[in-house]
Amino acid sequence: MGGDGKVFTLEEVSQHSSSQDCWIIIHGKVYDVTKFLDDHPGGDEVILTSTGKDATDDFEDVGHSSTAKAMLDEYYVGDVDTATVPIKTKFVPPPKQVESSQNKSSDFVIKILQFLVPLLILGLALGIRSYTKTPSS
Repeated sequence: MGGDGKVFTLEEVSQHSSSQDCWIIIHGKVYDVTKFLDDHPGGDEVILTSTGKDATDDFEDVGHSSTAKAMLDEYYVGDVDTATVPIKTKFVPPPKQVESSQNKSSDFVIKILQFLVPLLILGLALGIRSYTKTPSS
């Protein structure tokens, strides 16, 4: 490994973000990948967009081979001071809203009315018919 145990801040690493001087952070380690930019199979732009931040997720998302991971050793220059790297927040969906008992009771009343109103109309129609019907003699 090339590093001498030096610790860099995120700001120091982000100052090395050009194609002539390119450093990246992967798993808390700082790598000077300037010499590798021309050889990177995905092109230099892929690496250059990952400078100035923790590129661990970008590196892992691609699914690099164990050979590619081993190649990092020759570009190692030190570690990053993790206190200078912003904490990544993961998306947490909001909790489901609990239905209030008032909503449940009003839903129940609506269902009962949907059943009873047609029955009442039918009963009323039958009652009116029986009263207005002339008795047969």
